[in-house]
Amino acid sequence: MLHAHLTTLNAVSLVLDTFKAQGLPSEALLAGSGICAADLSRADTRITTNQEMRVCANAVALRRDVGLALGRQMHVSAYGMLGYALLTSATFGDALRLALRYPALLGTLFKLSLEADGERIWFTAADYRETPAMQMFNVELCLASLKVICDDLLGQPLALLGARFEYSAPDYRARYSECFACPLQFDAGTNAFAFDKRWLDQPLPLADAVTHQAMAERCRKQNLEFTGRQAWLGRIRQLLTSQLGAAPGIEGLAAQMNCSPRTLRRHLHDLGCSYQELLDELRFERAKQWLAADELPIYRIAEQLGFSETASFRHAFVRWSGVAPSQFRA
Repeated sequence: MLHAHLTTLNAVSLVLDTFKAQGLPSEALLAGSGICAADLSRADTRITTNQEMRVCANAVALRRDVGLALGRQMHVSAYGMLGYALLTSATFGDALRLALRYPALLGTLFKLSLEADGERIWFTAADYRETPAMQMFNVELCLASLKVICDDLLGQPLALLGARFEYSAPDYRARYSECFACPLQFDAGTNAFAFDKRWLDQPLPLADAVTHQAMAERCRKQNLEFTGRQAWLGRIRQLLTSQLGAAPGIEGLAAQMNCSPRTLRRHLHDLGCSYQELLDELRFERAKQWLAADELPIYRIAEQLGFSETASFRHAFVRWSGVAPSQFRA
């Protein structure tokens, strides 16, 4: 599954800060992501979720429960205008329904929903379609951060009635108890946590109708701009994916997008990426799929991806992943 979404550096910065106290250099966590120190110093930097997941995968390799740790640091203030719109909502229910309206601004990899179950409301994260190996991490990050957001909105801890997870209990299950403080169920059919439905009518301590209206309107405009850019980027990815064996180059791609190479470069720069970075990302994703399928020899994969020599493909794959193609396949 290609990670076509753009996001901020919030999660990456949290990962780096989490391991900084242990003396781990940022280079080790950024390896293979294409993110450099200069990117971290710019507030407007946008990265793909593929880059974000590369950093997170490096973190999980060092600490398996890092998803919970990171989620507990993702406060509502990390979500910019959306965060302020949520905080100034009239009630807790109003805030949650607004959040569900703008999943792109939340940066979630899940379809979020509120599901009534008698006197309970289940806040559910479903429809995960990204890297299977990172599912547990992403569920932990998502649900732990949603719990923190709920606490921030209310100005007090939201008492949970239960939490469910689709996978088996990890060996650090005790961390789940610390995070959610409620009965836990693993090997369940959904990923969700529940609370008393009466909380939905709870007035928020920072409610402000005037500020909320202004922030909600800015969120609407930002979402339109964001989704428009995503559609444009999706078209580029679609074109490049169909031509990995004979990439068109920036000029050829610009012609297919009915714009000038200069315009294409500017738009890609505004999206926080470049032609070569997109091409590398798509080649990397396709290479991983073919290597995992174990049907094509490595030299044939190199040819299919447009590399003139197998050695060039090997060097590129090591740069992308940190390991050789043969090691990845093994």
